[in-house]
Amino acid sequence: MGSTAPAQRTGGLGRHLGLFDAVVIGLGAMVGAGIFAALGPAAAAAGSGLLPALALAAAVAYCNATSSARLAARYPRSGGTYVYGRERLGDFWGWLAGWGFVVGKTASCAAMALTAGAYAWPAHPHVLAVAAVAAVTAVNHAGVRKSAWLTRAIVAAVIAVLLAVVAGCLTSGAARAGRLGAGGDATAGGVLRAAGLLFFAFAGYARIATLGEEVRDPRRTIPRAIPLALGIALALYAAVAAAVLTVLGPGPLAHAAAPLAAAVRAAGLPGLAPAVRTGAALASLGSLLALLLGVSRTTLAMARDRHLPHVLAAVHPRFQVPHRAELAVGAVAAALAATTDVRGAIGFSSFGVLAYYAVANAAARTLTPEEGRPPRFVPLVGGAGCVVLACALPLASVGWGAGVLALGAVAYGLRRVLGQRA
Repeated sequence: MGSTAPAQRTGGLGRHLGLFDAVVIGLGAMVGAGIFAALGPAAAAAGSGLLPALALAAAVAYCNATSSARLAARYPRSGGTYVYGRERLGDFWGWLAGWGFVVGKTASCAAMALTAGAYAWPAHPHVLAVAAVAAVTAVNHAGVRKSAWLTRAIVAAVIAVLLAVVAGCLTSGAARAGRLGAGGDATAGGVLRAAGLLFFAFAGYARIATLGEEVRDPRRTIPRAIPLALGIALALYAAVAAAVLTVLGPGPLAHAAAPLAAAVRAAGLPGLAPAVRTGAALASLGSLLALLLGVSRTTLAMARDRHLPHVLAAVHPRFQVPHRAELAVGAVAAALAATTDVRGAIGFSSFGVLAYYAVANAAARTLTPEEGRPPRFVPLVGGAGCVVLACALPLASVGWGAGVLALGAVAYGLRRVLGQRA
């Protein structure tokens, strides 16, 4: 079950985060731009099956979260499934999970920054996106506690906006309960595709696991924080999806460029639309903040083991953060935000993250009861769900995602061959 021993660490991170902070960071990643952006594409795929698709995505996310929580309690170190795959399945599987996470989520960082720019400054989204990446990287560089404080403020503001959308839609004269299942046009394939897209909005709980080295009492805190964050996000998503459907129905929702703004206008509350735009920009920044935290910690773990340049393994002596990894990830994300329109980022990121969690579920199956193994059905359902939802994504997302994983496998093989010859 083990693997090659990890390289000697160059420094440890400070354990500053308690249960509340860990839950908030997970919520900051989940209650992000996904709920503002993913409902439209998901409705286009699922039609009247949007709510069942949300439930399916949540069920797979629950299994993944349970497996991740048990593994994080066993291995409370930075890196998440990169560490779990390496320790339980072997070096290659850890590398593949880490590679898919870093590449996919760095693209997601750019997508979140561009989403913030599109809502806050539609005329110049790329300019604001680069500025957002730079600002969030600076906050993260100053220490994880400052990141947690900023995330608290963002999460509170975004939840307030979403609750206002729910209340406004459900109490309006335009709300019709019959629209929740209107059309009857759902297909099994469409529901699966929508669930894969909506999974993007649930994937933030991974951030809690990747921060395992910075959480106080991680064996107790992480298994509690992950399901708490996931449960809160699910309740909020279900309420928002149902409220928006009651005033728009599946068809108009599928064609809305800004679904929540369209919903409040349909509900006769156009004055709430600016608040929705502000909430979407803040949500994108909160998601970007959490993404940069998670990707930089996985980069740190891979650099410690020399799967990535070892120079990225440095930990700042004062702020106790992986400052070089944060700067490197921020620089790549800023370059993508400046030069790319990452319209397919949701599907691409979902494929990478589903592959990442497939490895996590496989690793969780190897735990013994003494090591805190979850119920046997959890990793089985979670792993199978990851594979099915990944394959059900749009063909372009599957193609790009599989290509990136194949490139990572080739890079790993070349590194092993060159290492043996050296």
